[in-house]
Amino acid sequence: MQNDSFDIFLSDGQKSFRLGWWSAGITSAVACKMALEMYEDVELFYIHIDSAHPDNLRFKEDCERWYGKKMHTIQSRKYKDQFEVIEDTGYVNGPDGARCTLELKKEVRFELERRFSLTLFNEALILNQVWGFEYDKEQVNRAIRHGQQYPETKPLFPLIEKGLDKNNCAAILINAGIELPTMYKLGYNNNNCIGCVKGGKGYWNKIRVDFPENFNKMAKSERTAGHSCLKGIFLDELDPKAGRMSEEIMPSCGLICDVELADIPDKSLNDVLEGNMTIYEAISKKRGEKKISKRLNTEKV
Repeated sequence: MQNDSFDIFLSDGQKSFRLGWWSAGITSAVACKMALEMYEDVELFYIHIDSAHPDNLRFKEDCERWYGKKMHTIQSRKYKDQFEVIEDTGYVNGPDGARCTLELKKEVRFELERRFSLTLFNEALILNQVWGFEYDKEQVNRAIRHGQQYPETKPLFPLIEKGLDKNNCAAILINAGIELPTMYKLGYNNNNCIGCVKGGKGYWNKIRVDFPENFNKMAKSERTAGHSCLKGIFLDELDPKAGRMSEEIMPSCGLICDVELADIPDKSLNDVLEGNMTIYEAISKKRGEKKISKRLNTEKV
């Protein structure tokens, strides 16, 4: 699950810390930089997946030099990439989200959280978790929902605090002399694994051209699982001219991609966007409403 830097970190005094999630995306890269400038106790973690673009290693090293700090690289103990997950579980994508996201990212995160939970034998805790949600209406809403659903992470959203979106983050990186990851330069909106099950027909036809080996791997995995990542058609049946990637909406894949009710605007969303309420006030307000509702229901009984 871990690299040498994490082993050293574990043996070096076991202090509580703030956890910054670096995903190889440009928003998380800037969010981590901001967190390091805001707090003295930040540790950065990257969940590696073998099907990520190899240029991510270069981007990671560039960011480490920019940060003046090394990251901890961790990985699933069970699977190396999405193809192994699909072929082993027979599950591609569905109402509960992508199985590969659960196995390759969320379970790794949950394991790390358990490692630093309060026990009789451990006092080193994760004080907060830093997330790369950008200042964009959809992303702010997802951040509110995420904070409501995972309050135990005590989330921090530095990009939303400062009103920075993906374009702002790209400019910050370029001004710092850091070349953007290859997947962005190839025209992809996100730096997801190569061959993401959340992609549409246009996305997969671009993968067919740019990364034919990964396209063929996913086509094989689909047939092994008996399910497709595209509705009603397997990749080996896909018309090479189908779809328009520029018109497809594809979420970034990560620890935060499967957020419940993410498409339903929270009641406090406009207040946050208009500056009448902070992102943290919106999250705590919702939790407060739930507590009041629970107390009232109890009093009625």
